[in-house]
Amino acid sequence: VRVAGCGDMSGDVFGNGMLLSKAIKLVAAFDHRHIFLDPNPDSAKSWAERARLFALPRSSWADYNPKLISSGGGVFPRSMKAIPLSAEVRAMLGVESTHIDPDGLIHAILAADVDLLWFGGIGTYVKASAEIHAQVGDPANDSVRVDATQVRAKVIGEGANLGITQAARIEYALHSGRINTDFIDNSAGVDCSDNEVNIKIALASARRAGRITLPARNRLLESMTEAVGAHVLEDNRLQALALSIAQAAGARATPSAIRLIEQLEDRGSLDRKTEGLIENEGFTRRAAEGAGLTRPELAVLLSSAKLVLQAAIEDSTLPDDPGLADELLDAFPPAMRKKFRADILSHRLAREIIATRIANRMINRLGVIHPFELVEEEGAPLAHVACAFVAAERLLGMQAVWATLDTAKMPEAARLLLFDRAAAAMADHIADLLRASQAKTRVSKLVADLAPGVARLAGQTGKLLNAEGRAHSARMLDEFRVGGAPDAAAAAVAKLFDMDGAVGLARLARDSKTDPIALTRAFTDLGALLGLDWAQMTATRMSPSDPWERLLVAGLARDFQQVRLEFLRRAKGVAPAELVERWGEQNAVAVRQFRALVARAQAAAPLTPAMLAQIASQARNLLGR
Repeated sequence: VRVAGCGDMSGDVFGNGMLLSKAIKLVAAFDHRHIFLDPNPDSAKSWAERARLFALPRSSWADYNPKLISSGGGVFPRSMKAIPLSAEVRAMLGVESTHIDPDGLIHAILAADVDLLWFGGIGTYVKASAEIHAQVGDPANDSVRVDATQVRAKVIGEGANLGITQAARIEYALHSGRINTDFIDNSAGVDCSDNEVNIKIALASARRAGRITLPARNRLLESMTEAVGAHVLEDNRLQALALSIAQAAGARATPSAIRLIEQLEDRGSLDRKTEGLIENEGFTRRAAEGAGLTRPELAVLLSSAKLVLQAAIEDSTLPDDPGLADELLDAFPPAMRKKFRADILSHRLAREIIATRIANRMINRLGVIHPFELVEEEGAPLAHVACAFVAAERLLGMQAVWATLDTAKMPEAARLLLFDRAAAAMADHIADLLRASQAKTRVSKLVADLAPGVARLAGQTGKLLNAEGRAHSARMLDEFRVGGAPDAAAAAVAKLFDMDGAVGLARLARDSKTDPIALTRAFTDLGALLGLDWAQMTATRMSPSDPWERLLVAGLARDFQQVRLEFLRRAKGVAPAELVERWGEQNAVAVRQFRALVARAQAAAPLTPAMLAQIASQARNLLGR
């Protein structure tokens, strides 16, 4: 991996980054004192030398062993009038001059053809081609700064703050460069500090109670370093993964992203101009050319969505649910959870920690779009969507599903597809939970009420699916396998779709004291009788780009399910299957007319959401008899 960068090995950001892999070939770097050039470094020897400098207090590039620098390279003070360029350096940088001034050399380094451009030092070195230097606000580096269109590095990593302007990030990404933002790339440092503060607050409580001494506390802190580091890195891996999943949606997700931007603006949580987001028309034109939002733009939406969601959760009763004690305990290293359980549970930032964890996980796993679409689709507050998310992940065993997708060996495109489909399936279950639960119901009680029924249905999914459901599941499995997904991972995601309706059926079974298996068979029999299974599966598969149509088809998929549940709720004193059979016989003529309507829709090309809406309306009228 050929790397050029800004910084030196005495800096924690640059130094740590350049020690992460022994495959790194650092060919050029600069800081405020020196310029380092090593055109053809030996990976192993140069890594060892960088490690030595990292451990050397107050080191600089001048401390680098010159015997380890490849032919033509060297370390040059920035105070030199002109720096001689060897043939090797000229070839590496793509310049013809035999001598160059330090500023010109740094300019060439920033534009070098490398794999990674790594920023670990202070300064803003890349601007958009439409920006002028005065807009950047870093006059000290005006003479070395390059335009995003001049950067030839395949990837830019921003360990430092503001190495690049936001406009430059977007321009670079639009020209196929791979980049996040500084607040994504270097968020682990802030994350680590948050964990440290939370841990010390809990241990301060233990110290006041005399359960731990200061020396023992310090030893415990040191012993937990690796555990905290692993936790922080995983948190940030999931955040980057969420951006990859969102980016994979491409141009088709643009209308929904535009609607999300509007929602965040309406809440006063986003300012387009400040965040460098163009107007809707610009996004629409870009989508027409086949390009979606860039990762830097998606990063803005991700961070804004998390902040909005976290605030909504903090303003709700969700963090006060005693059944979510595990959310709080899991935020701390295992070494603390048992001995200092009371101190953790009484933590003065307990509500904020729980809200942060849920908001993080919800956006990382569900994506930035689904939570806000559910608000509009179901007319529910954002906090209620968060409650339903927590309930859904517990009822469906999502931790195990996500672990399977995270660890299974497969092409990355297949992994992103499975994560995207798992989020879509989960959004359907969340919608069902919003309809099946009362707003004031605690998550822990909701899960306790529904878990037995959902578990019964999960164990019998293969036997309970009707022909339409089995065909849909088979098509999905084929799609996943063709993309390279292994059977176990594909099956885990397909089952989430196979379980569609389980929440409503489990709720009805509990309320009516009916066997959930018998109730589900009657539910599927009624769907087969009227063709509602086909209508529901069709609505589920539809993915219109227009936000209004997306809300419509998502609502229709839930309605085709809801009308059957409302019908079966009338089964008092009679078996559900008997109710369906008796009703079908009594309304045979009306059923035939309805099936004719469904057949017309099945034969239509193309099938439109309006046709499904008419079927849903007629179904509600028919089943109300």
